[in-house]
Amino acid sequence: MDILQSLLQGFATSLSFSNILAALIGAGLGIVIGAIPGLGSVTGVALLLPLTFQMDPITGIIMLGALYYGCMYGGSYSAILLNIPGDAPAVVTALDGYPLSQKGLAGKALFTANLSSFIGGTVGIIMLTFLGPVLAKVGLLFGPAEIAALILLALCSIGWLLGDNPGKGLISTFLGILLSTIGLGLAFGQPRFTFDSMYLLNGISFIPLVIGMFGFSQVLDMMVNRINTSGLTDKLGLRDSLLDRKEVLRVLPVSLRSGVLGNLVGILPGAGATTGSFLAYVMEKKVGRRGQDLGKGEIEGVAASEAGNNAAAAGSFAPLLSLGIPGSGTSAVLLGGLMMWGLQPGPLLFQQNADFVWGLISSMYLGNVMAVLAALAIIPFLVKLLRVPHAILIPVIAVVCVVGSYSVNNSMFDVWFMLGSGVVAYFMSVAKYPVAPLLLAFVLTPRLETSLRQALDISRGDPMIFFNSPIAVTLLSLILLFVLYPLAKSLFLRSRKKSDA
Repeated sequence: MDILQSLLQGFATSLSFSNILAALIGAGLGIVIGAIPGLGSVTGVALLLPLTFQMDPITGIIMLGALYYGCMYGGSYSAILLNIPGDAPAVVTALDGYPLSQKGLAGKALFTANLSSFIGGTVGIIMLTFLGPVLAKVGLLFGPAEIAALILLALCSIGWLLGDNPGKGLISTFLGILLSTIGLGLAFGQPRFTFDSMYLLNGISFIPLVIGMFGFSQVLDMMVNRINTSGLTDKLGLRDSLLDRKEVLRVLPVSLRSGVLGNLVGILPGAGATTGSFLAYVMEKKVGRRGQDLGKGEIEGVAASEAGNNAAAAGSFAPLLSLGIPGSGTSAVLLGGLMMWGLQPGPLLFQQNADFVWGLISSMYLGNVMAVLAALAIIPFLVKLLRVPHAILIPVIAVVCVVGSYSVNNSMFDVWFMLGSGVVAYFMSVAKYPVAPLLLAFVLTPRLETSLRQALDISRGDPMIFFNSPIAVTLLSLILLFVLYPLAKSLFLRSRKKSDA
């Protein structure tokens, strides 16, 4: 009852005109920033943070929080329409979002992304409201060994879950792991696989890689395979984008369970929204009714990814507010902002600055509503992109790819790398090698390496640290299950065929 009273008092603070305006501006900026490849929520919050120092702390954090949610919404737009993920979590959204767009269902894909983002975000915010301190304590149970086991579980599953051919999926995953190790080593700072090139000392930038493998490879495919889209663009109005009753019933349970899982992943330090969206997608592929068809253009795939990453974004606030521990890169930037305002996150924050805390939590509901309204309003304009002839769209996408790659480090090396990775990705698609496992492995491997090194440093090199924790042992057991299940299944089918013969 005290929580509800505090939440109502928070709404009385956040529903002022200035705070509503701040939420609307933050949500709009977040959608734009999230849709632009190369920016993302961390960059957006970092750029806007200095402008909020002159504001009231509650107004400032409301604007930053709304921008964070808006980025989660916007990242899916370019992934669905152009096959260019705006940020890392949107890589999973592109697996089903872009095939839906190719089927002439771009509007439904966008509407599904927005609806599931809203549901997942709401689930995450509700769990934060009533279980914030409890969730933060659960997050503390995951040390470096447990985080390493969780990420290893994700790495062991992506190879055969995201490709029709498990062998090709694993090869793609190994290639992503290899690319992620280029640059200075995280532990000792020694150059690895740099070939004495100064451009590779900082490693491979994610943005040129993802733009090349998704965006520029798509340009090459559009040039080689002239696709007649005239019939696909006949029904692209707002009314045709709305989901019918059956489709809503398909999306709703997926969004709810993905929201719960994504929120639990979001509270883990270092896990992030990418891990949340991917694990939600994996769960849907295993337990969903249409799990076998995911990756071919199903709204359930878009719903799982978007609900998972939005819930993870909300979940990252639990350890931030309750313990002062950021759960993601964006919440780390927000932690710096809180300290600049003279606020010290932790258990005492709920007692000493209750107005601020509950004003922030209530503003999450407000920011989520603002973000979904702004996102739905822009759908009719976005789907018109698909009416643009390929003769115009191809050079425009190519220019976006070049500019987006160059803007990361202002380096032509990134542009050439983007072009090369695009060519490689095109031939991989021709040979039926999936690109998504490569990119997901590229994102997850540095986190695995960091957690693994921290765990071994804590235990002074003793690998038994991974077997002394019940959580780590459970996760390692699941890894064995993921690895052995396909082998056992194939052996069972072979023996059954022989017995039938």
